[in-house]
Amino acid sequence: MPAQLLLNLFIAFLWMMLIDEDEFRFTTFIAGFLVGIGIVFFLHRFFGRQFYLRRLYSSFKLLLIFIRELTQSTIVVLGQILSPKLKIKPGIFKYETVLESDVEVTMLSLLLTLTPGSVVMEVAPEGDTLYIHAMDVEQSREGLIKQLKNFEKAIMEVTR
Repeated sequence: MPAQLLLNLFIAFLWMMLIDEDEFRFTTFIAGFLVGIGIVFFLHRFFGRQFYLRRLYSSFKLLLIFIRELTQSTIVVLGQILSPKLKIKPGIFKYETVLESDVEVTMLSLLLTLTPGSVVMEVAPEGDTLYIHAMDVEQSREGLIKQLKNFEKAIMEVTR
């Protein structure tokens, strides 16, 4: 990915020099960068990696998924807090993940811990099992597992 970005920047600067303007113009650089995106897209298979803007798009998608899940879980937790009677059953459950690397498991754990109502208590030494404490296990377990699957899919798109 860094090689593709550097090549794209090089093409943009080369474009600026070949246009032969008297002063630096940002619009000329942007035009060169867009031309570079097209060139790098057609040459990316020679790098042996996926096109670098695809990973950027996947990262943006992961951020949007996190914001959506954060908003939804915040609303649920606020509903629980503001209700006159507390009808929750906190508990711990085990979740087996399909993520392989330590970075992926750490990212999943942090994203889950940042959403209200759940926290990752422990990760197994093998890195394939998470022990999660949920605020309301009976009602939120299915939703939490769905949330974990969404996070896993998005993380795999970013890291692989």
